[in-house]
Amino acid sequence: MKHIIWDWNGTLFHDIDAVVGATNEVFKPYGVAAFDNDGFRAAYTRPIWVAYERILGRPLREGEWERLDQAFHDHYHRLMLSCALAEDALHCLRTWAGSGRTQSLLSMWAHDRLVHKADELGIAEYFVRIDGLSEGAPGGAKAEHMVAHIESLPVDASDILVIGDSVDDAHAAQHVGASAVLYTGGMTSRADLSASGVPLVDTLSEAFTHAG
Repeated sequence: MKHIIWDWNGTLFHDIDAVVGATNEVFKPYGVAAFDNDGFRAAYTRPIWVAYERILGRPLREGEWERLDQAFHDHYHRLMLSCALAEDALHCLRTWAGSGRTQSLLSMWAHDRLVHKADELGIAEYFVRIDGLSEGAPGGAKAEHMVAHIESLPVDASDILVIGDSVDDAHAAQHVGASAVLYTGGMTSRADLSASGVPLVDTLSEAFTHAG
């Protein structure tokens, strides 16, 4: 492989506690019992509004998704301040950069916040490109964003490894003809990740064994 495309939330950035905490705050007024990490993973899927429908046990009403999503991010942006990079994330970024190969960052988080956080954590320099969602963009499937991201890179999709923590990351990679590895330390349950048929790793460093 010549290039790695990293996912952010739940992959490089270990924010599961903030995500679960924000989700619990959002659904507290609905009388939903608080999730622990494994309980959240059992309910989590993408698009996120499908996960919310799972949690509520009913379809979302008109305008409800927008309100829930805004509330989630209000809580998340407060709770994420205590989160950090995954344990071996910095080592992985340095190791891959040291091999002379390239890497980029593609996230479904807000672009401006993503760029700022990567710079704040001192890792922006490792990426040839950072792409998040534009302001007000819907948080749907990642595949269309993967297409645009890869079109901006001077490398063929067949030479790219996508490292993420959700089945959506695998689908996005398959959509463009890239390879994928899924990390078990993020938002998605091991059972759901296994069902994707994509190789699983318990540490980010293990992903390099699939990079050639």
